[in-house]
Amino acid sequence: MTYENLGEGALDYAPCRYGKSKLLFRGPKRKLNAPYVAMLGGTETYGKFVDLPFPVLTESALDMPVVNLGCVNAGIDVFSTDGTVVDIASRAEVTVIQITGAQNMSNRFYAVHPRRNDRFLRASNLLKTIYREVDFTEFNFTRHLLTALKTTSPEKFAMVEQELREAWVARMKTLVSRIDSRVVLLWLSGHAPEQPDRDTAEGSDPLFVDREMLDAVSPFVEEIVEVVVTPDEISEGFAGLAYTEFEAPAARGMLGISAHERAASALDAALRRLL
Repeated sequence: MTYENLGEGALDYAPCRYGKSKLLFRGPKRKLNAPYVAMLGGTETYGKFVDLPFPVLTESALDMPVVNLGCVNAGIDVFSTDGTVVDIASRAEVTVIQITGAQNMSNRFYAVHPRRNDRFLRASNLLKTIYREVDFTEFNFTRHLLTALKTTSPEKFAMVEQELREAWVARMKTLVSRIDSRVVLLWLSGHAPEQPDRDTAEGSDPLFVDREMLDAVSPFVEEIVEVVVTPDEISEGFAGLAYTEFEAPAARGMLGISAHERAASALDAALRRLL
């Protein structure tokens, strides 16, 4: 059921903070003095527009607290630079990391906001040299930037994409190495890793990430859980999202409640093998 006319917001996300972190997470806030599972990730982990996102469903199935550390539009940077997040994950029985795209990370070509990773801050001198014809003051978001760069010169953009892919692998290895608990990666997407979606404007996350990149990080984690949601499941699951009329365009980009149910089921099976 959708709630399109509730004005201030269809869901109460009970935002909360942990420790000294400046990040706002979805609540209710969980106590950290008992065994728990930590989940890091982007918009789907946070559960935007979803009444019962997969961290909640997994918590119910496992009968163990799940600390939802998902952040809307997060990339790897937001977690790897936050000491509180790393500490909470390190003290978990298992940490699940939803695989996020490679576009929302600082790299040799551009910098992103440290907490709102989808926000473009500035281009490096290297990128300005390669794309002399581009006015970088026009961009506020990474997708807008990358779409313009690809349109301007697909040949030059190949260098940018390669940098993003290499930076993603390096950054993911760094994040995993900082977490002392066992780590499970979650691929939750409308496409398989063998068919990466590189349409920078409309492409579905995790953008630019492919099977080769997963293979590069797989030796450093316990398991990679893969959930590929079909178009029919996305369409059916969309009907169960809760959003206001103003939020409708953003809600159309979500995977829907069927994806969360499938993710919870897959994670339940994987986590039971480790707990």
